[in-house]
Formats: sequence, C-alpha cells, structure tokens
Amino acid sequence: MKRTTLILSIGFVLLWNSGFIGAEYGLPYTGPFTLLFWRYLALTLIIVFYLLARNRLRWVGWKVAAPNMLIGVLAHGVWLACVLLALEYQVPAGIVALVVALQPLATAAFSGLVTGERTNLYQWIGLVLGFLGVVFTVSFRMDFESYTSIFGYLIPLGSVIAITAASLIQRRIEVKKETKKLPLDLELFYQSLATTLALTLPAIFIEKLSTQWEPEFIYSMVWLILGVSLGAYALMWLLIERIDATRVASLFYLGPPVTMFMAWVAFGDKVRLTDILGLTIVFIGILLSQLKIKKTSSMY
Repeated sequence: MKRTTLILSIGFVLLWNSGFIGAEYGLPYTGPFTLLFWRYLALTLIIVFYLLARNRLRWVGWKVAAPNMLIGVLAHGVWLACVLLALEYQVPAGIVALVVALQPLATAAFSGLVTGERTNLYQWIGLVLGFLGVVFTVSFRMDFESYTSIFGYLIPLGSVIAITAASLIQRRIEVKKETKKLPLDLELFYQSLATTLALTLPAIFIEKLSTQWEPEFIYSMVWLILGVSLGAYALMWLLIERIDATRVASLFYLGPPVTMFMAWVAFGDKVRLTDILGLTIVFIGILLSQLKIKKTSSMY
C-alpha cells in the first residue's frame, strides 16, 4: 500500500469512527432525533449551495430519486438514530460499534437473496459466528434484571437491519442496473434531504427541537457535519478511486477497536476482557465471510 493510500486509510478510519464520540458529546444538549435533524439539515444546505455553485442541482425524477432517498433514510436516519438512542441508554460507544460491525457480515450473507449472486457457506458461518461474538460480549454487559438495559443493548440491532437493507438496495442497483446511478454529489443530496425530512416529525413532536446551544454542542455538530459527514465520506471515495471497494469496506472492520480506544480516551470507558474475546470472535467471523467470494461491500 502506497504511503498516500495508507494516510488516507488512517484518516478515514479515525474520522468515521469519531462519529460515535462526537455524537456522545452532543447528546447531553439535545435529543437524538433533534441532533440528527440539525446535522442533516445543515449538511443538506451545504450540498445545495455546492450544487447551485456548480450548476448541478436538478430533479432526476421519482424513479431515480426514490431508491436513493430510501437508502438515505435507512443508511443515515434509522442507522444513526438507533446508534444515538443506544448511546442515550448508556450503552458504551465501543459496544455499539461492535454490534454495528455485524452489518458487513449480514450484507454478505443476504446479498444472494436480493441480487441473485451466490452466497457461500463461509459467509453464512461468518455471520453466525459474528452474531455469537456480539451476543457473548453483550451478555456480560447487559443487566438482565433491568428492562431498560436490555432494551438499550438491543437498539443497535436496528442499525444493523437498516444499513444492511440500504446496502442490499444499493447493491441491487449496481448489479441489476434497473435504476440510473447518480453522481456522488447528487446521490448524497437526495439521501441527506430524505434523512432530514424523515427526522422532522420525531424531532418536532417527540423532542420539540429542544436544544441547548452551548459551545460544546456547536463544536460537536461542526465536527459531525464537516469531519464525519463530509470529511470521512470524501476520504472513502478517494480511497475507492485508489483501491477496490472491497478493500475499502474492510476498513469498517476496524471500527469496534478504534471506537473502544477513542471512548476510553474521551470518556474513560473501560474495555473488559469479555469485550476483547467477543471482538476476536467477530473478527474470525469477518475473516471467514471474506473467503472465496469478495464482492459485497459496506456503505456509509
């Protein structure tokens, strides 16, 4: 791997996984739906100004826009809402990242059912092993006498389901070519716009847009918008231009250990031996899922 590619890879991993930490910094000042609403409203406006400046903003028709908007709601809105809700229920950021790491495994295993591509035995074994690794870790963290604790640790599974569905829709578009693929900037615009619209109702009617505009909250929002939504996303596509998408997708597997380390530095979250053992089991599952067939990719 060339030095530039290595630097881009390190930058992407750090920026992407800092999203868990940035979100945890912002949550004391607002609710999860409101935080995401402000984040994606600002992101949508930034992209609109960019597209207007380049004379690229246009309506592409519902046939093209609808799948991209659905992907946005699932891969951004539902995925991140579940992540933030879990953090609000005091689930450690590293554990949330570990549960979410099931997504590439689930995408690999179920892609055959959606796209017609062959799913091999290793991918199914990898998914089962990865799931067992998560169950092992979470079972030592969860307070089985508290319904709140049980619910909190189950919430990230919603993230896995949502982003897996989004990944499969995206993969079907790429394989079947039933829908025209949009340029990156327009694709992100429609996804961000749909996410903002989907978050409007819960942010207003559940949380009443209640926000404490303290400097710490503003800093975390600036980081989430510029550093994560734009910075990490841009680095991901720069990497895809240099190396194949499968190798870029493999960088997502570094999420749990990197997030655990960041959470330890930022919040003093303790890493237990059972966390490490569960993480090891998940990684073995990931390695198995990558054998023989390496065509599925993670997104966002």
